[in-house]
Amino acid sequence: MPTPDLCTEEEVTRLVHGFYARIRQDPLLGPIFDTHIRQWDPHLATMVDFWSGALRGTARFRGAPMPKHAALPGLRADLFHHWLALFRQTTATLGNEPMAERANELALRVAESLWYGYQAARSADAREGVA
Repeated sequence: MPTPDLCTEEEVTRLVHGFYARIRQDPLLGPIFDTHIRQWDPHLATMVDFWSGALRGTARFRGAPMPKHAALPGLRADLFHHWLALFRQTTATLGNEPMAERANELALRVAESLWYGYQAARSADAREGVA
């Protein structure tokens, strides 16, 4: 359950900005993200809103991430595992263990949901003959 007592907005911002700094420097995920995210500042703001809502209950996030992720070409399970590893590396640096534990739990659920949704979209495309 999200609670404002879990962490501060500054900690959420540090998590998001630190994580995406790792992503952008990563030789595997960096090129994928850089290809699809044209404006990083708005993306980071959206992700701060998402994680603030997930961790603190602020309910600022507005969006539908599944269609955007489902439309990406060539995603594989190992990319999601790598995304999670980078996320956990970031949370390990935060100095707020309860926040890190909760964020890691939520990140696993996000990754699983996006991966399953991605596979379902690909399966539906294959049934409809869409490449």
